[in-house]
Amino acid sequence: MIDYPKWKFGLVALVLLLALLFALPNLFPQEPAVQISANRGNSVDQVLEESVKGSLQGRSISYKSIVNDGERLLIRFTDTETQLLAADAIKADLRKDEKQNAFVVALNLASTVPDWLRVIGADSMPLGLDLQGGVHFLMEVDQRDVTNREYDRYVDDVRASLREQGIDYLSVTRAADEIDVELADAANRSKAELDLRRIYPDLRFEPQRDTWLKITVPELVIQRVKDAAIQQNLATLRNRINELGVAEPVIQQQGSERIVVQLPGVQDTARAKNILGATATLSYHAVDEGVDPIEAERTGRVPFDDRIYKRREGTPVVLKKRPIVTGEHLVNAQSGFDSQSTNTPMVSVKLNSVGAQRMLDFTEDNVGRGMAVVYVESRQEPYTDENGEEKLRDVTIEEVISVATIQGVFSSQFQTTGLSSKGEADELALLLRAGSLAAPVRIVEERVVGPSIGRDNVTRGVNAVLVGLIAVMVFAAIYYKLFGLVANIGLVLNLVCLIAVLSIFGATLTMPGIAAILLTLGMAIDANVLISERVREELRNGSTPLAALRAGYDKAWTTILDANVTTLIATVSLIAFASGPIRGFAITLSVGLVTTMFTAVAVTRALMALIYRSSKKPKTLSV
Repeated sequence: MIDYPKWKFGLVALVLLLALLFALPNLFPQEPAVQISANRGNSVDQVLEESVKGSLQGRSISYKSIVNDGERLLIRFTDTETQLLAADAIKADLRKDEKQNAFVVALNLASTVPDWLRVIGADSMPLGLDLQGGVHFLMEVDQRDVTNREYDRYVDDVRASLREQGIDYLSVTRAADEIDVELADAANRSKAELDLRRIYPDLRFEPQRDTWLKITVPELVIQRVKDAAIQQNLATLRNRINELGVAEPVIQQQGSERIVVQLPGVQDTARAKNILGATATLSYHAVDEGVDPIEAERTGRVPFDDRIYKRREGTPVVLKKRPIVTGEHLVNAQSGFDSQSTNTPMVSVKLNSVGAQRMLDFTEDNVGRGMAVVYVESRQEPYTDENGEEKLRDVTIEEVISVATIQGVFSSQFQTTGLSSKGEADELALLLRAGSLAAPVRIVEERVVGPSIGRDNVTRGVNAVLVGLIAVMVFAAIYYKLFGLVANIGLVLNLVCLIAVLSIFGATLTMPGIAAILLTLGMAIDANVLISERVREELRNGSTPLAALRAGYDKAWTTILDANVTTLIATVSLIAFASGPIRGFAITLSVGLVTTMFTAVAVTRALMALIYRSSKKPKTLSV
C-alpha cells in the first residue's frame, strides 16, 4: 500500500474541482450582438428600447434577447449576418429621427457564460485578434494643430519677453507660418532682434523694413515637436487602454502621422472608440465680474483678455482667456459623489507642484471672487453629407460646468462638481488620469476583424491540440500500459488546469498561445515518461513493486524539477523583454510548466495511491 496522506488527497481534489469550475466558461461561445450607448446628455430608456424593437420587427429581423441596464442596450442575435442587418436598420431609423448623434451603435460579441459561474468570478478566456477578431483602429494625429499650437505659444512667449525686456512694441501677430512683430521704432527693433535671438536661439529672425521683425520656426524644430506629440499620444493611448482593461492590445506608430490600435476581444467597442478619440479635459478660469455677460453676449464686445463661454443650460458667463490651471497640471483624478451637496457626481483632482503653486497664488488674491470650471471635449460625430453618405466630423464642445465663489485658500487638492451623471464623472476621471493627448486624433479607419477568419483559426488550433493530445495519449497507453493511462488522465487534467489559470488571470489566447499549449502537452508527458522509466529501472534492479513505485516518483522528481525550472527561466526572460505574440507564447508556456509539475507528479501519484491502496503487496506493476 502506498502511503499518501488524506490532506494531500483533499488538496489535489480541491485544486482540480476549482480548475474544472474556472475552465468551464470556455465551453460557452460568445454571441453576436449590437450595443447602443448614449452620448452625453442622453439616456438609454424604455422609449429607445421600444423604438429599437419596432425597427427590428418592422424589417422582420429576429433577435434572441434585448437587455437594458440603464447605461446601454444590448441586443443578441443568432448569427453575424443578422447582427449586421440589425445594426444598419437601427442606424437608419436613428438618422431618420435625427438622433444619430445622440447614441452610438456598435457591433459587439456578448458573453453567454451562466450567471452562477460569473458570481464566483469565472469567465471565459479572451481570444486574440487572430482567433476571435476584434477592432482595428487607424488613427491620424492632427499635425497641423501641433504646428498651430507651437506658433501660438511662441506668440505669447515673444509678447511676454518684449514686456520683460522693456521693449516698446505695437503688435505681435501670426500670419500663416510666421510671426510678425511691429516695434515702436528702429532702435527698439534692433534691441528686440538682439534680445530675442539670445532668448530663442532656435528661431530665425529677419528684419523687415524699419520697424518690423519677421520670426519663423525652423522645420527641424517643428518636426521635433511633432515627433514628441506622436510619442505622447502613444503613451496616452496606452494608458487609456490600460484603464479599459484590454488584454494584449497592439498600439504602434505607422508612418509619421498615424497610429494603429488593435483591441482583441473588446466587448464595449462604443466606449473604446469614445475613450481613444476623446480629448476631454478641464480648465479653471477666473470670472470677470466687472462685465455683464448678458450685455456682452448681445453686443459681442468683451475686453481683449476675456471670452464669453456658455453654461450647460445656455446662459453666458464671461471668463478670463488665460486659465489658472489646465488638465496638464493634474496628476490624479478620482470620481465620486459630493456628500455636501445631495450626492451629486464630482471629480476629485490633485495638481502637480506647478499647478498647486498657481492655484495657491490665485486663491490667495481672489477670496470672495468667482472661479469657473470649463469642460472641453473634442470628439467625432456622424453626419450625412449631400450625397447621402454617412461620414464623421470633428466637434469641440466647451462649456462651463461650474461657477463657484472662492471661500478660502487652497492649492493642490479640491473637488469639481457640475457633471451630469456618475458615468460622465467616471469617464472624465479616466481621461484625466491617463493624460491628455498632445494633439487631436481622428479615427480614419475602423475595421472589425473576423469573426470568420478567427473562427477558422480557432478550428485549426483546436484540431491541432486534439490531434497532438490523442497521438501522445495513444503512444503512452500502448507503451506504458496502466502507467500510460494514468499519465493520460494527468495530461487531460493538465490541459484543464492550464486553461483555468489562464482564464483566472484573463490572459488572451492567440495562435502562439495554442502553440505553447501543444508544447506544454508534449513536455507534460515527458515528465511521466521519466517516472515510468525510473519505475522500470527499479523493478529491473530487484525492488518490490511498491518500493519501485515510491522510488520512481521520488527519484524522478529532481530531474523533472530541474528540467522545468531551467525552461521556466527562459520563458520568464521572454516575458520580461519580449512583447506581442512572443510574450503571449511565453506566458502560456510558463503557466503550462507550473501545471505540468502539479499534474504529472501530484495528481498521477494520487491516482496511483488510489489504484494500489487496496493491495498491500502487489505482485507486479503494469508499466
